Amino acid sequence: MGEAEEKLQPSGPLLPEVHDRAGSPLRSRDFLFFWIAGAVDGLGTCASSLFLPLILLGAGYSAGLAGLVASVALVSGLVVSPVAGVFADRWPRKPMMYTAALVAAGAMGSVFVAVALGHVVLIHVLVAAAVEQAASAAYGAAASGTIRRLVPPEGYSRAIGYLQARDQAVQIVGPTLGGVLYQLSRWVPLLADAVSFLLVALLSRAIRTDLTPEREGPAAPFTRELAEGLRFVCAEPFLRFVVVWTAGINALLGALYFHAVFASHARGADPASIGLVLTLAGVGGLLGALAAPWLVRRVPAARIVTAASWLMVPTAAGLAFASRTWAYGLLLGGVSLIVPSVAVVLQTRAVLVTPDRLLARMGTVLGTAGQGVAVLAPVAAGVLVAAYGGRAVALGCAGAFAGLALYATSRAGLVVREAP
Repeated sequence: MGEAEEKLQPSGPLLPEVHDRAGSPLRSRDFLFFWIAGAVDGLGTCASSLFLPLILLGAGYSAGLAGLVASVALVSGLVVSPVAGVFADRWPRKPMMYTAALVAAGAMGSVFVAVALGHVVLIHVLVAAAVEQAASAAYGAAASGTIRRLVPPEGYSRAIGYLQARDQAVQIVGPTLGGVLYQLSRWVPLLADAVSFLLVALLSRAIRTDLTPEREGPAAPFTRELAEGLRFVCAEPFLRFVVVWTAGINALLGALYFHAVFASHARGADPASIGLVLTLAGVGGLLGALAAPWLVRRVPAARIVTAASWLMVPTAAGLAFASRTWAYGLLLGGVSLIVPSVAVVLQTRAVLVTPDRLLARMGTVLGTAGQGVAVLAPVAAGVLVAAYGGRAVALGCAGAFAGLALYATSRAGLVVREAP
């Protein structure tokens, strides 16, 4: 960690006393707690979500019903997220964060008890998974408004880079951790997830900074405030660009990942080799996230966005001609290495151009747009690989990346105008 391992500075009741403005955001007690809470949450979720379908299969339910649980849970999070964004811009965000974590802990704790007792009922698991995803969406909506309060403006890019590095590390470590826990007993990952949400609640409760959103007069009707967040994103040319770029990248990366999995399986690769593909992609994303703050401080923002967008084109095209599993992994790792720098640039400027009272709604609009499109990626990749073959799908993705790069090049001026 380097700077993060140094002794935390004394903290007081006022935000300026917490920050070391010249150093790492991880020296801020409150940001460190927020960072750790996200890491614990991610590890717990990885430990349980990947193996919940196996628990249902072991209880005698079909693969279709197990998949239905995962799909319903995902959709519930997408539906709740914009609604939660309105409340996160109305209510104190810190209580909303730890309350949502406690609700999620209760939901997963009930599933742990059921599995431990050997009474797995589909409808119970379905409801609990949906509640857990909805609570996680509420937590995420409230958390999207915290960066401005926990970090000074000059630290935004580094803080966002640390958050991305954390999430990438969780994606690498989480599945392995879940597998180890599942080997102990099938209920252990569920217990770990429930305990992780309890820790998230405690860490969120321990944040001292006031996270209450700024308000301008009394609250408007709910539907008006929901529409206000959407109108704000649509009215800001820069945020419209972020929506299009993020949704496109999420969809294409998802398609490439599953294309690599399906193509590797078709070539006879074993599960361990396919796991290597995703591990190398995760490592690339982690390295990219760690390097992103350094790169953002030294390279103009518009150049990062355009260059990264174009670099993804030949990398995606290379997947069309790869024949070895390790080659798939290296190429996907190359794409994952490129994306974080652009994400840091776009997220930093999105925070800077958005009023505090709209931060949560802005975050949920961008997140819902990106995740909603990404949901279709696995299905689309499977259908297209089966119909046209892996090479055609990879070349199609490369062409789509080229279109996205042209769009980014034509809108590069927006990034310059919105720079801090």
